[in-house]
Amino acid sequence: MITKEYAMAYTEVIEILKYVPDEDVQKIPVEKLNFYKNNMDNEYNYKLDMSKQFEEQEMSDITKAILANIFRDYWATPKQKEIIEAKEKYDLEKLEEEKREKYNPEDIFKNKKEEFVIKKANLPLEIKKETFFEKLINFIKGLFKKTN
Repeated sequence: MITKEYAMAYTEVIEILKYVPDEDVQKIPVEKLNFYKNNMDNEYNYKLDMSKQFEEQEMSDITKAILANIFRDYWATPKQKEIIEAKEKYDLEKLEEEKREKYNPEDIFKNKKEEFVIKKANLPLEIKKETFFEKLINFIKGLFKKTN
């Protein structure tokens, strides 16, 4: 099922492709273009502002990602593809490194051990249990205190 955000993004992509030269649009597979057309939001009205540069146009992040993929897959030269793929690989490695630092299993267990030690330090060291005779004596003392 296509979400509303994606349907709106497909509408934006189709509108933008109207201003792209036909020879570039023909490089995109017909199935992909049909997918965008069949799943776009027909109620959403998106128009490009021709007084602005392409970079200044208002569009969703999803639209930007779709256009970036179209450029990478169908319009980029081999050298551009190589640069894009290297950048994507670098970004992915950096993201994975951040995740490793944030969710490092050794640090997670280290923090739990420290918390356990802190909690353990707050517990009483010795629990004194009253014997039967001590309970009896305390009960009798309690009786005398109530009568006074």
